[in-house]
Amino acid sequence: MEDKTLTCRDCNNEFLFTVGEQQFYAERGFQNEPSRCPECRQQRRGSRGGAGGERQMYPVTCSACGKDAEVPFQPRGDRPVYCSDCFEQQGPRGGGGGGRRY
Repeated sequence: MEDKTLTCRDCNNEFLFTVGEQQFYAERGFQNEPSRCPECRQQRRGSRGGAGGERQMYPVTCSACGKDAEVPFQPRGDRPVYCSDCFEQQGPRGGGGGGRRY
């Protein structure tokens, strides 16, 4: 195995696909080589609202105390939603049931 020079599909600049990166791809079972340079990959991640991006928040009223809170999901109305304080008071729940805290 040796380093490969690839061309970015977005900016058309050449970038190096190192032996170490090739081994990483092989260990993870990735079948395709990267098609974007590291800079374009980073820019694309940022534009998709990934980690560190702004999340849309939804206003809710806590099902237990009635306090206003915000949550990063749109409640469906079929399950209770708690503020952080009330959620902690609920204690551990088994089976994945129960409300969400925020």
